[in-house]
Amino acid sequence: MSAGGDWRPSAARPRLAARAALLARTREFFAARGVLEVDTPLIVNAPVSDVHIHSARVDLTPDAGAAASQYFLHTSPEYAMKRLLAAGSGDIYQICHVARGNECGRVHNPEFTLIEWYRTGFSLGQLMDEVEALVRLLLAERVGVRPAERLSYREVFVRELRLDPFTAPPTELARCAAAAGFGAAAGAGRDELLELLMGTVIGPRLGAGGLTFIHGYPASQAALARLDPQDRRAAERFELYGGGIELANGFHELAAVSEQRARFEADNAERRRRGLAVHALDERLLAALASGLPDCAGVALGFDRTVMLATGAEHIDEVLAFPTARA
Repeated sequence: MSAGGDWRPSAARPRLAARAALLARTREFFAARGVLEVDTPLIVNAPVSDVHIHSARVDLTPDAGAAASQYFLHTSPEYAMKRLLAAGSGDIYQICHVARGNECGRVHNPEFTLIEWYRTGFSLGQLMDEVEALVRLLLAERVGVRPAERLSYREVFVRELRLDPFTAPPTELARCAAAAGFGAAAGAGRDELLELLMGTVIGPRLGAGGLTFIHGYPASQAALARLDPQDRRAAERFELYGGGIELANGFHELAAVSEQRARFEADNAERRRRGLAVHALDERLLAALASGLPDCAGVALGFDRTVMLATGAEHIDEVLAFPTARA
C-alpha cells in the first residue's frame, strides 16, 4: 500500500538546520568545560522500574528455533552512565535517542533525543546554574535577560493553587483536581494527584517569557535522587520549565545501594498493584553503586522540546525529521 506523502520529513529544512546548529553548540559547550562525551547502548538488559515510564521491548533471536532473548530500548542512558561514573570516568555527557511507550502528543514522541550529563562534586544549585547556561545558549534571545526563577515545589503549589503539597489531605488535592476539570481523579493516590496537578495545571503556567526551576520535590517522587538532609520530606531534585513546557529533570544522585534497591523494589510492588509488567532489577547498576558512585549531580534535558522553543515550533513533529507515526 502506498504511503502517499508520508515519506517526506515532517520538519522543514530550516528546522533541521537549526537542530544541527544547536547540537554543535551543545558539544562546544561541554568541550569548553572538559566534560567527556560518551556513547552507551540503546538496547539494554533491564528496564526502569518507574511506574510512569514504559519501556519498549526488543526480542533478539539469534537463530531459527532458538529461544528469544528479551531486551529493552533504554528510556534514559542514566544506568549505563552511572556505571561509567563508578568506574572512574569523571564528568560525562551524552546526546542520544531514547524510547518510551505511551508518549504521544504536542510535546511527546515515543522516540526522542536527550542530552544527559553528570558533574562530580556539583551541588544541585551548581547544576541548575550550568543547565541555565546551556539552555540560554541554545535558546538565545527567546528566554529574555532576567535570571531564571527558582521556586521550591511547596512554594509553587502555594502560589498557584494555595495549598501545601506536603500537608494537604488527598481529599483537598482531589477537590483541586476536580476544579481543574479532572473529576475522575477522586480515587487517585496522593502522588498521582500531585503529579496530575503539577503536570496539567501548574506546569503550563511556568517559564512564561523565561525559565523556571522547581526544586525540592516530595520524597515519594525522589526516584534516583537523594533526600534533602534538612527536610526529609523533600528530594534533592529539580525540573526546568520554559514556555510552560518541562525541559529538564535533575538529581543530586543517590549513591546508597541499599536505599536504591529498596526504592526499586517499592516501584515493582506498585507496578504489581497497578497490573503493570514487573522485571528483574538492574543488578549491574546496583553493583556499580556498591563499588562506589562518586558524589555527583546529573540531569536530562529534552533536546527536541528545546529546539521547539528555539525555533518557535508548536508541535514536536515540526522539529523531527520523521516522527514515529511516519518512521
